[in-house]
Amino acid sequence: MKEIKNQLRYVLPLWLVSLITSWLPDNRIVIRIRGFLMGFFLKKCGKNFTVGRDVTLLNTFNLTVGDNVYLAKGCWLNAMGGLEIEDEVVFGPYVVISTLQHTFKNKSVKQGGSIAKKVHIKKGSWLAANSSVKCGVTIGKGNLIAANSFIVDDTEDNKVLGGVPAKVIKENVDTNDTNVFYSRNKLNK
Repeated sequence: MKEIKNQLRYVLPLWLVSLITSWLPDNRIVIRIRGFLMGFFLKKCGKNFTVGRDVTLLNTFNLTVGDNVYLAKGCWLNAMGGLEIEDEVVFGPYVVISTLQHTFKNKSVKQGGSIAKKVHIKKGSWLAANSSVKCGVTIGKGNLIAANSFIVDDTEDNKVLGGVPAKVIKENVDTNDTNVFYSRNKLNK
């Protein structure tokens, strides 16, 4: 009975939203509409949730999303063990987060089970394209996870990390040079 309720409350409506919006372009308006509609089918969703096309969200009854979170095209998130994404987190294309990990028994993954552990991504972090996060990891505030990296351990705040497995590259500092900021107003002049 619980599985049927889960399918009707979360899985089918989320699939329908993805299906209906899948043919629309990934522009500013559509990613807001898609995020707004998907937000009804998460455990908790903050303001301004924006979502690109072809995003897969599994076990959303355990997915908590803060304000101003963006998921780019093709992200795959499984929240079975609990997934908390704080405010102002950005996911590049094809980021993978699984809160589950397969185990082996008798030297076979088919005979093993799975373990589930929560993943927590703190405020202001950016996970660049194709990065992956292992179950049980906490990513600190203000982190930049480089493209194609794999995070297997907890990270400290304000770091740039890269590689497989990811290592600290340097401190992540604010960019204070205002000349490098993209400005739509400058382009329109």
